[in-house]
Order: sequence, then C-alpha cells, then structure tokens
Amino acid sequence: MSESAVLFKNRAASSMEELLEETKRHEGSDLHITANMPPVLRVSGELVPLEKYDPLSPEDIKRLLYSILTPRQVEILEKHFAVDLAIGLGGIGRFRLNAYFQRGCITCAFRRLADEIPQLETLGLPRSVYGLPDLVNGLVLVTGPTGSGKSTTLAAIIDRINSLYRRNIITVEDPVEYVHLHRNCIINQRELYADVESFADALRSALRADPDVIMVGEMRDLETIRTALRAAETGHLVFSTLHSRDAVSSINRVIGVFPAEEQGQIRQQLSTTLKAVVSQQLLPRAGGRGRVLASEVMMVTPAIGNLIRLGKLEHIYLAIETGMKLGMQTMEQSLEALARAGQIDRETAVKKARVPRRMREKLGLK
Repeated sequence: MSESAVLFKNRAASSMEELLEETKRHEGSDLHITANMPPVLRVSGELVPLEKYDPLSPEDIKRLLYSILTPRQVEILEKHFAVDLAIGLGGIGRFRLNAYFQRGCITCAFRRLADEIPQLETLGLPRSVYGLPDLVNGLVLVTGPTGSGKSTTLAAIIDRINSLYRRNIITVEDPVEYVHLHRNCIINQRELYADVESFADALRSALRADPDVIMVGEMRDLETIRTALRAAETGHLVFSTLHSRDAVSSINRVIGVFPAEEQGQIRQQLSTTLKAVVSQQLLPRAGGRGRVLASEVMMVTPAIGNLIRLGKLEHIYLAIETGMKLGMQTMEQSLEALARAGQIDRETAVKKARVPRRMREKLGLK
C-alpha cells in the first residue's frame, strides 16, 4: 500500500457505524479491521488504509464489534471462534460480516452489499445466464473465490423468478445478505444458526415444505451436496455456490467429496441433474474505479452430460470453448473479450489466464 493510497490522518474510531459510513463514502467494497493497524478499505480491488484513525488495539476491536452484535452472535463467536452475519444500518446500508479470532485477537471483514438487488442485465454476465430463472428443475452452481459476486448473482436470479413466476422459494444462507420481498412468489429465507443448525438440516426440512425452488448458500459438506442432488433429482430447482475456479473443477469438487465406491453413481446423478455452472471473478477496471466481472458459463448439453457420466472431464473444456452458439464461454474467452474491449488491462487478462503464455499470444503481447 503506497503513500499515495493513504486517505487521512489521525484519531480514534468512535463507533463501528462511523467506520462503515467511511466505507460507503469512499465506495469501498470491503472494510478490514485487525489488531495494531488502522482500519483498511478495499477500493477498486486495492487495499487502502484509513490513516485518519489510530491503529486499533484488540480491546478497541472487541468494543466496536460487540456494540453491533446480538448476545446470540457474541455467544457463537466465543464458542466457535468465528461468526458470519449480515447487518443493516439505516442511512448506511447492509454489510456482510465475518469475524474470527487470530492469535487470540478478533479480526473483522465487512463486505458492503448493494442497497437493492441488482437486475441480472447489470452484472456483466452473458445473455445465456438470463435464461436460468426459467428452469423448472435441476441444479445450477455459481462458483468462484470469496468476493467474486456469487451471492449477488444468485440474488438477481431469485429476484427474477420472484418477478416472473408463482413459486414457493426457500433459501438457506450464512448469513442472509439480500432480503427478498414476497411479490409473485412466497420466499422464506433461513439463516444458519439463527433459524437452523446446518445447511444439511435446512435442506432436509425444506424438502418437506412443498418448495419449487431451493437456494443453498454454499455446498460445504457431503451431506449437503447429497441432499441437494436428491432435491434436484426429484423435480426441484436448486441453486447453490462452490468455492471453485471453473466448471470442470466444480464437477471434480462435487464428485470428489464422495467415497470412491459412490462416485460412479454421483457422476450419473450429475449428468442428468446439473443444468449449468457459472464461474466468476471480479477484476480491476482498466483506467478507473470499480471492478469488472469475468465469467465462464457451461450449459449441460446431452454431450456434456455424457462426458460427466463417463468421467471424461478433461474433454469438457473443449466443449465449452466450442459452445458459444449455445451460450457457453470459457474464462479465457471472457478475459480476452474484456481486454480487447478495454474494460480490463491486457496484463490483468494474462495474469488471470489458465495459460498466461497463450493469452499473451492472443492479445499480441511480447
């Protein structure tokens, strides 16, 4: 973090609300609070210290954080040494918070959420993704690293279903980030630890509640994945996320969770229930503030379903690469298109490519 990135000089932080207001005012996507440092914002992908403030002691952080937590959230933090939640502050907005212990001290990461659920068309996704709310059954995965916009994409899809159809939607989230209002659909949003003990428990319960659509915030364990596949296989439309890089690694991740003797059956289930995988990453916008979405989209055609069933996952990448007429694109194709359009720097495209040398050649770089 360079001296030019420093925003201010120097006093104590009086409240968490003040720091979150600073985050909004400077269009930060995140606020990081850790011991013996001033608060730090992430602005356009770069970390920027708020040196208007003194470094925070462990006691300062505990005082600031506990002022916005409920007794139940404090209990979870002190019992499990971590807590995830979403908070809304009037006039400031909504934030997702992850608080955890490190070396005996509390560290916090706040993610600023959009004031309203964005429209799918505003996210920078390919047009083929706009058709996902029209599905009536199956499994759709949205994947990518932390902070890649997965929750926002899912919220936009659920909002589109809410606008167009009459369905019973149940979401299971950790935490609830975007609050959906009942419009054409019934939407019930369950939060981990506040409303239910685990994703797997919530999924099993949801199947007894006459759902049409189930959204699972994250498929973290074998039992959650097994239940999600069963739900998709029995006529429900299931959306979920994974922390995986692309479509092929997502499929590998799902299959690899299961014991070897079950993996053939899981490949068979995936080949018929998986409808699409959307993989995302957010990249710095060229020459300005903000970030740009790069994405890979795989639609499960009969040919790709057959490759999944046979375990020939190494051939799927070529099927995506040649499937543009079917609404598919690889992450490499997305990066190249964004670089050629001037939305991201060409060096950024090279850095994020699977094979940097090949991307350099495509973009005419030495």
